Parts: sequence; C-alpha cells; structure tokens
Amino acid sequence: MKLHYVVFSIVMSLLKPFSKLPGLNTANILLVESEEQLQQPLADVLVEEATFTVNVRLAKTLPLPVENEESRPRIDLVVFIIHLSSELSLQSAEASLKHLDSGYFLGKVCFMVTNARDASVPPERLDAVRKLAASLQSPLLFAEDQTPNGLTTATERLLTILKGAAGLVPMATALYLSNLTRYSLPFDIDQPTFD
Repeated sequence: MKLHYVVFSIVMSLLKPFSKLPGLNTANILLVESEEQLQQPLADVLVEEATFTVNVRLAKTLPLPVENEESRPRIDLVVFIIHLSSELSLQSAEASLKHLDSGYFLGKVCFMVTNARDASVPPERLDAVRKLAASLQSPLLFAEDQTPNGLTTATERLLTILKGAAGLVPMATALYLSNLTRYSLPFDIDQPTFD
C-alpha cells in the first residue's frame, strides 16, 4: 500500500492599512501576541470601555492568512504585545513586523510591554524594545497586567491612540497623533549604567 502525502502551502499576504474603506464610527484593532496571555482580557475591556464601535482581531503572529482577506475589515491599529519575561515574545514581534506594509508605520503601529517591573527581566531586553519602538517612531505603552486598574489604564491609552489611527478625531491624522505619542530614545540609552 502506497501512501501519498499532500502538502498544502498557505499563501500569506502583506497587511496593508489603506487597502479597504473605513467603517462609519468604527475602529478595527489587531492585537498580536505570541504568548496569548493578555489578548483576550484586553480585547474584552476594549469593547466594554469604548464610546465608539471597536472590532478586535487577535493573532499570535503575522502574516495573516490570505484565505480570509476579503472578509477581513481594514485594520486601523496593530498592537504588538511583548512580555519582557519572555525572549520569544520579543523575537516573535520582531519577525512579525516584516509582514506589515510601510504605511502602518505612519501612526498605525503601537507596542505594549508587560512585566517591566519584574526584577528577573534583563535590562537589555527592555532596552531592545525601546530601541525598536524608537526606530519605528511608534508609541511604546507599559501595561500592568496583574491588576484590573492596570488593564483599564492600558485600555484607555490604547483607545486614545486607536481613535486617532481610525480617523475618529476631528482635524487630526494618525501621523500627527503618532508624533505626539511616539517613543523617542533618550540620549544616554547606549551609555553604560553604573548603579
């Protein structure tokens, strides 16, 4: 008896910010997190707290499969959730960035970091995330995911950025708001610390 193996190749696409029309008073956010610890609680609070319609999409990594591309709405903001306690989380976010169109880096990408207060986290990992956010001129948010207040605060910050990215702030563009919220690298980031 001969066995035949069929190999299916999944074609992946580059996610583009302006390939579809926006919805009326609606914002679409994509939460990318390899660990899948914060995605669902954050998604639930985003939908509850928003004063406008928020559609939340979840992904472990990018790229997204092509098979659902027609039914997928326009993604207004991509949030990379990075757990500093995991080197794999940072590597996954860096690998996923290659699958975004350059138009997303005009105010439609945001980084959210957890476990920044954990003493066991190497400081080099936090510095790597800071450099990544600064090099892409994207906002860097710190989330305290262990407490309900921390999750609510992170949600409020994300909703503010999402409103601008979706075009729901009159007389402001995502690029303008990105300049106000982007993370800039301090001058002494490459200097050694002596404490």
